[in-house]
Amino acid sequence: MTSSGTSPLISVGELAAALDGPRPPVLLDVRWQLGGPPGAGEYAAGHLPGAHYVDLDTELAAPPGPAGRHPLPDLEVLAAALRRAGVDADRPVVVYDAGPAMSAARGWWLLRWAGHGDVRVLDGGLAAWRAAGLAVSTEQPADGAGDFEPVPGGLPTVDAEQAAALARSGVLLDARAGERYRGEVEPIDPRAGHVPGAVSAPTADNVGADGLFRSPAELAARFAALGADGSVPLGVYCGSGVTAAHELLALESAGITGATLYPGSWSEWSGDPARPAATGALPG
Repeated sequence: MTSSGTSPLISVGELAAALDGPRPPVLLDVRWQLGGPPGAGEYAAGHLPGAHYVDLDTELAAPPGPAGRHPLPDLEVLAAALRRAGVDADRPVVVYDAGPAMSAARGWWLLRWAGHGDVRVLDGGLAAWRAAGLAVSTEQPADGAGDFEPVPGGLPTVDAEQAAALARSGVLLDARAGERYRGEVEPIDPRAGHVPGAVSAPTADNVGADGLFRSPAELAARFAALGADGSVPLGVYCGSGVTAAHELLALESAGITGATLYPGSWSEWSGDPARPAATGALPG
């Protein structure tokens, strides 16, 4: 379905104004990169003033295993991390990372999935904040005392079997780079290829050369060309459920809501040799 509600993105200017307002948002720094090192070092070297660091690998995901490399987190672990960061149920939250929101989107999606109703992502991340000449800080804020209690189910998910069915009955987008979708390379997961029937939709195409998300109209046109216009059931997966959240963020920015995440993604799918793997440029 489509929606014309509030954008899930917030610009640097909008955030600066909100931070100076009567009800400033909680800031979560979710810097992360595949293979590490953890983003805590980058956070310590400079972050948005007042921001709390949240670790994607240990607090926004459960330990890797049969369910994939970044399974959905233990609710008690997630709750503790968010409370420490000062997240309240009735206070806005803004999540950011170093740049194009590849990891910040995971924090946005998880908070929404856990029932928080006012979460946005800083468009362009810390890079855009710095480019605007705004200050960063090396001071770590004291632990907060947030009251947010995660209640899962605020956003939909599918398991492997449901993802396979979705690829046949609707549209299943593969958010990984094209060469991984085609099965030309597989740097980390057990097998190369993609879920049969899935459509290649690399997350890199959601942003422009400036590191900002493309306009809602551009994104809507992009997804419509892939068959994802909101008129059919829609799901997204990636390598481990992280960058797929970026696709969901782009879809919502384009006004397309209701898309579902396959959290286990290719890391779970490819770990079971009984599941088929398609290769090449076509869905298969």
